[in-house]
Amino acid sequence: MKDSTFILFIANLLMPIALLVFALGFFPYKAFLPGHASFTDDQANIARKAPFDRIIFMVVDALRSDFVYSRQSGFVFTQHLVQDGSAIPYTAHATAPTITMPRIKAITTGSIPSFLDVILNFAEGDKSSSLESQDTWLAQLKAKPNGRLVMYGDDTWLKLFPATFAHADGTSSFFVSDFTEVDSNVTRNVPTALAQADWNGMILHYLGLDHIGHKSGPNSPHMIPKQTEMDNIVREIYQGLESKSHLRSTLLVLCGDHGMNDAGNHGGSAEGETSPALVFISPKLRSISRGAQCPTAPSAGGLGFYLKVDQSDIAPTLAGLLGFPIPKNNLGVFIPDLLGFWTKEDRVRLMTQNADQVLGVVKETFPTISFDDGPHSEACAEIASDGPRLACLRSQTRPLRHGRRQSKEDFEGVLRTVKTLRAHQVQFLTEVQSVMSNTASNYMVGKLYVGTALAASIALWTFFGSFPVLSQKRTVRLWFLFVTVAYGMIMFASSYVEEEHQYWYLIASTWLWWLGMKHRRSQITSGSWPAIRAAAPFVIMRVIRAWNQTGQKNARQFDIARGLFPAHNYFLWTVVFATHVAVVRKMAVLTRSRRARMLSTAIASVLCVMGLLFKVSFTLADSPELLRGFDISRISVLGGTDLVKQARTVFLGMIIYASGVTLSHRGRTAKTKPGERDITPIKPWMKYGDGGRRGQLSSFHGVLTFFLVIQSRATNIPLFALFEIQLQILASMDLSVGEISLTSIVLQYASFFAFGGSNAISSIDLSNAYNGVSGYNISAVGFLTFCGNWAGPLWWTTATLVLLGRQQDGRSGHARGFQLLSTCFVASANMFVMLACTLLRTHLFIWTVFSPKYLYTLAWSFGQHLCVNMLAVGLYTWLGEGL
Repeated sequence: MKDSTFILFIANLLMPIALLVFALGFFPYKAFLPGHASFTDDQANIARKAPFDRIIFMVVDALRSDFVYSRQSGFVFTQHLVQDGSAIPYTAHATAPTITMPRIKAITTGSIPSFLDVILNFAEGDKSSSLESQDTWLAQLKAKPNGRLVMYGDDTWLKLFPATFAHADGTSSFFVSDFTEVDSNVTRNVPTALAQADWNGMILHYLGLDHIGHKSGPNSPHMIPKQTEMDNIVREIYQGLESKSHLRSTLLVLCGDHGMNDAGNHGGSAEGETSPALVFISPKLRSISRGAQCPTAPSAGGLGFYLKVDQSDIAPTLAGLLGFPIPKNNLGVFIPDLLGFWTKEDRVRLMTQNADQVLGVVKETFPTISFDDGPHSEACAEIASDGPRLACLRSQTRPLRHGRRQSKEDFEGVLRTVKTLRAHQVQFLTEVQSVMSNTASNYMVGKLYVGTALAASIALWTFFGSFPVLSQKRTVRLWFLFVTVAYGMIMFASSYVEEEHQYWYLIASTWLWWLGMKHRRSQITSGSWPAIRAAAPFVIMRVIRAWNQTGQKNARQFDIARGLFPAHNYFLWTVVFATHVAVVRKMAVLTRSRRARMLSTAIASVLCVMGLLFKVSFTLADSPELLRGFDISRISVLGGTDLVKQARTVFLGMIIYASGVTLSHRGRTAKTKPGERDITPIKPWMKYGDGGRRGQLSSFHGVLTFFLVIQSRATNIPLFALFEIQLQILASMDLSVGEISLTSIVLQYASFFAFGGSNAISSIDLSNAYNGVSGYNISAVGFLTFCGNWAGPLWWTTATLVLLGRQQDGRSGHARGFQLLSTCFVASANMFVMLACTLLRTHLFIWTVFSPKYLYTLAWSFGQHLCVNMLAVGLYTWLGEGL
């Protein structure tokens, strides 16, 4: 016992160290050129010809291209502007990770942000991601004479640009339950700001549309009204551009920082997430644009409306249009359609300025290669190495660069071939953009090796430490090795990482089938019931795997949660009600005393009714289509109640009830003596026995189930009833500690994917992250987000304690065996993921597949393993005198 405790302590102490060391080597900040760009005399002359002197940059969070350009759009006025040439539309490609902070960095610097910004994006108080010391178009705009910036909206801008805005009114981007006020707080500032002439840059960042997507997806009934609301803001601003003299040379840019997938989430690399809209708007644009058909269908299918540009192209384009230097770290390309404001000679100079600026970044990346004196070549595409190929492409643009220093007559000769030369210039710039986007980060390889080696040492040590558990049955040892090694092997293939749920569904189904057949062979009696009971967990697993289609390949296929239930919502609410009834039975089994049992049943019933009413009210606001056909006039009475107050009342009642469970068992010593096992026969469905520590554990398991039901989408609530049936059948089997531990590991992972989880950041569900929270609180929101996304694994952790509590060998320390196996598996999984990320660090999908997988590995290790399987289980078994 003491040896196993020491092994667990040291292994789980070293595990976070290994993870953090590897993360420091894998997610370093990318180097950037210090200082701010400035004009040469020649460039300053061109800048004075800029057509605009101020900008209104309007970001509508998650504004997918079809939200603006399709026939189902609410942006009717914006579409009219596109038709008459007052607006020029694009689809702006957003590279992964498609979340707000790195996208704002790309838009304002023109560079490729670090993947570490995924983590910093969720850290409300973080200041290390600031762009205060970097060159951005905001800094350049502010540096102009009389430069003054104002900002209204997402406070991410305030974190990225401290002390930049003369006036700001920020709102939290994570309070996703708010569709209206979060945008009203922005819009209320617009009329006053438009009437004033003391600014040259205004940032507006609206969040409501993104919140609607997170809560109920892109097809939500709230989506079109929100689009219409945003379109009305565009109308108000455009009318100001036409009517106010100080706004006549103002450019309005409407864009999304990213898009959203079919589930309303973002963060990954699906087309919906990487295809936000980008629209340049001004009456002046009619002089260079003939307009375009709008609404329209995507030119290349999918979401490819109009010309597709990169988000980083915004920075150099704004620099030219407003007459300031291109930010030093920019990798974007001036959008050619907007060159019409200049003469042919100045167009050449603008493109040359863009190429010269980008060359500075390229030279820092490839310091040993000469880009100025290389020979001219026409066979650049045949060069495999990135640096020499870029040098070759640069050589093809030499006539343009020399043209700046030639006489006017010679320059006019150059202009006769400007189309060819400019094509070479654009080719060079786009190739730089492509190469730099895919260039491996400046990994600290030594730290990668140290982290991986440390994780391998932990895995090996805990494997030998858990040998007493694995040696109980040879088949368990073989199964554990197979599950662990097979899991490690799939980590080296990007498609298997994306479809990891298929692995766990296969393993869970096979393992449950094997346990069922083993149990059936051990039964003395024959007949159909033992066979049905043995096969039931396997059959239920087949139903569970069809609940939420996740991953990449089958994400849009029919499933139970998004296909069956919306079409048969009466059936949904019947099983939801039945699940709540089952939860009451679980919570109420406290003691052998009939009076106490009746009292606990009554209290649990009231609490579950309150919880059910909250879920109905929440669904009415969140996904009203799931209540279609019901008497809305009666349900609306519930919807009128403040959801935050409802949730707080339910949580308070749950805490009081859990406290009562603790006090009732502490005041009544169980009839089971310390050191003995409670071998009360298992009760009927949803009942684990009464009295003793087992009764207390059963009640706590019921309370946890109730909490997780509150934190789950309505369509996922019936999963808990299916889990319960599986648990009942598993509890009737004579399982060893090793079998229970392996069952727990397998079902924890399988249930995570059954709830709709995946290895993509876009699958993070924020719909229940603000239950009972009235404002952004990183601790409360983080805790609720974790519980909502890891509801399945959390449930199976306490279910594991229930199974371990039924061990009848009279020994304690069974939970320690589970913790050893869990630590061994998690350490092995960490090792394999680290090894895959290290060996494949130059892989094409390193940032879109393997990096998100490592972030999920951190969440599994810190959240589920260390906090739940180790600390929470350890604390409970210590207080309960061991399991």
